[in-house]
Amino acid sequence: MSANKIPAGIRDGIALHRQTYLRSGGTQGHIVDGRPAGGSFFATNCMIKYRGRKSGKTMITPLSYAHIGGEVVIVASKGGSDNHPDWYLNIRESKEIAFQVGTQAFRATWREPAGAEREKIWAFMADCYPFYAKYQASTSRVIPLVMMKPTEEIPVFKESDIDAASSG
Repeated sequence: MSANKIPAGIRDGIALHRQTYLRSGGTQGHIVDGRPAGGSFFATNCMIKYRGRKSGKTMITPLSYAHIGGEVVIVASKGGSDNHPDWYLNIRESKEIAFQVGTQAFRATWREPAGAEREKIWAFMADCYPFYAKYQASTSRVIPLVMMKPTEEIPVFKESDIDAASSG
């Protein structure tokens, strides 16, 4: 998908996935069939919670992830769009983020790996999720990687955490 906007059908699927994850307290939605998005049957997903840099609203977004060296890695791919995803632009304006994996949620710090570390992690993520390599090939921007390190366990996310009219 090289368009700058996520198609409505995929957006609706993301919203349904987030709703399922939130309503179940993380017992559903952590592991999903990723084949419709070009992934594997057994795909793991986390959720990130952050504030909008312009709106100030709380948003929650489900994303594929991996665990490397005590940190959770997410990829700001936006399906290979030429623009960064809004969630990435929003967290760049913040020092902290919260994430949930299954039935556990954490406040966390985040960073972007660089140089050889980034290349090693990118190779790992592209191996786990081959669609990331396709996404990178479809855009001239370097797709960012975000490493989240948990600092404190917090309650799992709820639908009521999302501010009204936020799209996540």
